[in-house]
Amino acid sequence: MTASTPDGLRTVGWELPCDPAITHEARRMVRETFTTWRLPFDLVDDAVLVVSELVTNAAVYGEPPIRLSLWAMPEGVCVRVTDHGPGRPCRLDLGQDATSGRGLAIVEALADQWGVIPLRDKAGKTVWAAWRLPCGRSDTPRTVDCAGPLPHSRVHA
Repeated sequence: MTASTPDGLRTVGWELPCDPAITHEARRMVRETFTTWRLPFDLVDDAVLVVSELVTNAAVYGEPPIRLSLWAMPEGVCVRVTDHGPGRPCRLDLGQDATSGRGLAIVEALADQWGVIPLRDKAGKTVWAAWRLPCGRSDTPRTVDCAGPLPHSRVHA
């Protein structure tokens, strides 16, 4: 379901099963939606990979329900993955031979910004990533506010 508002905000979201196999479907949904929204192909590719990492982390380490949300606004786009598991994800500094644990390093490398928002009044968190878009004819991008009105967000830029 996509919603549009007068200020140009477009949103869509899905509830996903807590199963790592859903990652393939989540990638497809992001690619389809962002392509329909006519976003740049390189941004779509980066967002697909980031969502793959975030959904996998939520399915493996989190608890249901898992929610995937996509936002597009004039200044940029944002992906958010929410789960109700305890704890907060953190980026690991791993050796070259590590075979897992690189998800948030990938998110950090591909997104312009990312962060973690603890859920209010319950266990869980939302992990988000954002990309700036050029505004109008200017090549100077603005900051994308994907943390929304929720307090205590931790932003990595």
